[in-house]
Amino acid sequence: MTVKENKDRSLLNKMKTTLKTPVSYDLTLGNETHTMTQYLHHTIHISFTGRIYCNSCEKQTKKSFMQGFCYRCMLKAPEASECIIRPELCQAHKGIGRDPEWEDRYHNQPHYVYLAKSSAIKVGVTRDTQVPYRWIDQGATEAIPIAKTPNRYLAGCIEVALKTVYTDRTHWQKMLKNVITDDSLQTHYQAIENHLSNTHKSYYLPSETHTSITYPVEHYPTKIKSLNLDKTPTYTGTLVGIKGQYLIFKDDTVFNVRKFTGYEIEFNIE
Repeated sequence: MTVKENKDRSLLNKMKTTLKTPVSYDLTLGNETHTMTQYLHHTIHISFTGRIYCNSCEKQTKKSFMQGFCYRCMLKAPEASECIIRPELCQAHKGIGRDPEWEDRYHNQPHYVYLAKSSAIKVGVTRDTQVPYRWIDQGATEAIPIAKTPNRYLAGCIEVALKTVYTDRTHWQKMLKNVITDDSLQTHYQAIENHLSNTHKSYYLPSETHTSITYPVEHYPTKIKSLNLDKTPTYTGTLVGIKGQYLIFKDDTVFNVRKFTGYEIEFNIE
């Protein structure tokens, strides 16, 4: 899901990531791409113009829903369908969905079920082409695939079964404070087969290696202040870190770039 480039607009969208040590982040605004990792200790100015554009139809909207959609597209666009959040509801394998062609291209494709380490060990689902980007977006410090399925629906079914053992949510405040569980990801991975049904065991991956992820953070916030452009349209702060899709500033303010997808901003770096 991307907003088409328009030289007259600087619209926020999720930062593109590259798995390096630490992770490299690129923020594209209009026809300019900023490698944010190189701007640690720099002063960042963000100013919201008051204009919001839908991530799907690209029309101006008064309010953003589900991180970038106008109200109509939230109800109609395949990118905002319920199975994005609840993959067990996906029907792409049946040729059914808001847009069957889109569903076939993105959801009737190989998916991974994975375990990731942050404030807790969590279970999740992602398309195979989104590894390791999904893990980075969630701020995981380690992750490992545990099953591979031919479609989103089956991956969702496995996730639902494992949610009786593991959480499927990331505690974003703990993630930003770098509160990490002491549990061994490898130990949980080695035991995961015991939690799978006979049907799901056929998708189990018995010999995967885990991925370790480090982030360009020099100072973790102790008392988080979340920047909301609707309430605070102008902000200036010193960048001290990036984790997940958050910019972290010296005064403990954090800014979720992805949440404000489609917001038109003026962006300056000193």
